Amino acid sequence: MSKLSKFAMAALVGAAISVSVSATEKPFVTVNGAAVSTATADMFMAQGKSRGMPDTPEIKAQLREELIGRELMWQEAKKTGYDKKPDIDAKAKAEEKKLLAQAEATKQAIIIGAFVDDYMKKNPVTDAQLKAEYDAQNAKGGPTEFKIRHILVKTNDEAIAIIASLGKGAKFEDLAKQSLDTGSNAAGGLIDWSSPAKFVKPFADAVVALKKGTYTQVPVKSNFGFHVIKMEDNRPRKAPTFEEMKPMLQKAAQSQSVEKLIGQLRAKAKIE
Repeated sequence: MSKLSKFAMAALVGAAISVSVSATEKPFVTVNGAAVSTATADMFMAQGKSRGMPDTPEIKAQLREELIGRELMWQEAKKTGYDKKPDIDAKAKAEEKKLLAQAEATKQAIIIGAFVDDYMKKNPVTDAQLKAEYDAQNAKGGPTEFKIRHILVKTNDEAIAIIASLGKGAKFEDLAKQSLDTGSNAAGGLIDWSSPAKFVKPFADAVVALKKGTYTQVPVKSNFGFHVIKMEDNRPRKAPTFEEMKPMLQKAAQSQSVEKLIGQLRAKAKIE
């Protein structure tokens, strides 16, 4: 599809609301006395850029022609009464309502973002707070990390059947293909080097108790279902440094600060 026809689709289908021309703004183009705003042209140009179109005089000239065609078609449609047809008008207004809601949400996001930035400047997270959180997480991680495989199923009976198959010589990797964990089943149930802190407690407890090369002899129940777990390997955990963790810790702390503010505002708000 050519660059011109891509613009034609955006312009003629009218995927966004045209922006009216203010009294002080110079129109992008005027068609039969009706002004097409520069803001409308900028909007369609931005859509083109998002699809990889270059910002060149040639492209802008093509856009001008497309917007002229769009305005002519709009004027003709109104002249022939299409804007008065109840079904078409209802559909157009419904789409307009959606786009106005999107525009309002975008406006809110920009204003809220600026407010949050200023709030965090006035209520900064200190390095001491981040270091305390780092130490707590580091201690929670434990001295050892593990490479494991697991199979997640819905019922205890299914897990027992898998353990029985393993006892008869079935390969763990093959059985893991039936696992409900879509994040690991394609890799034979493999969960690469991780600390027990990343797992729910029943799972973590089972992992720590296993020896290299062994698997759980009874199903491990968690909130997700029933697990069969195999220990592939273990090694001393090399914890990331504070400086390596600091950006992530800071982001998490800022999110917690904002959540706390929301909670305070909610407690004082009247919500119906």
